[in-house]
Order: sequence, then C-alpha cells, then structure tokens
Amino acid sequence: MATTTGSSGVVKVQVAGVTVALVGNVRSFSIDGSADTIEASVIGDTTRQYKAGLKTSTVSVECYWDETDDQQALMDEGASVDWQISPTGLGSGESYFAGTGVVTGRTITASFDGMVEASFSIQTTGGITEASHS
Repeated sequence: MATTTGSSGVVKVQVAGVTVALVGNVRSFSIDGSADTIEASVIGDTTRQYKAGLKTSTVSVECYWDETDDQQALMDEGASVDWQISPTGLGSGESYFAGTGVVTGRTITASFDGMVEASFSIQTTGGITEASHS
C-alpha cells in the first residue's frame, strides 16, 4: 500500500459556478463525512435493525491568512462555493475530491509570536465527487 505526505496537497475554491482557483498559504485541510442511520426495528426482532440515512460532509481548510488572496477573501460566512481538494497534488492520475457547499465558519487568529492564521469550514450541499486528474 502506498503512502504519501501531505506537502503536495492542493486546495481550490471559487464562487459557485465559476472555475475553481488555488487557495494560497494552505497549512492543512480535512474532509469529514458521516451518514445517519434510521432505526427499523420491529416487535419480535432480537437485535436492532438499521437502514442507511442521509450523508453529510464538512470541509475544513487552515492557512496563513492573506488578505490579498482572492480565494480566502471570498470565503465569507454564508458564501456558496465550489471546492476541490487534491490530497497528493495535481499530477496525472492523482485523486481529487470536489463538491459544492456553504461557508459556515471563518476564524482568523493571531498571537504576538506567531503567524496570522485563518480557518474556514464548508458544509457540503450535495455529494462529493471523487475522480483523478487527467
């Protein structure tokens, strides 16, 4: 099984419906997914029965804040965005994940002995596509 470091990962976002563009100064990212379960147990069952329910996903992006970066600037709370994350880079055959969502959180933090950092949360509003770069 192949492993890789995260140093070649790429995050792109853009206003929904426009071609995605590179987010600058990204430090880390995550795609968190989950699915609800619906209990379907009835009288006479000896174990609980469940059916698959609705899926949900959240994307988080952490970066050094750059007020001149257009992609960071468009990620205001409530903005509808298209996103694409390429965990291992943009090379031919490299996997990527893509979707649409609403920016639900933006945090900008700083300390006297550190960099100014920004964190963005995007709640997906549909499924996530997984594909490979050609």
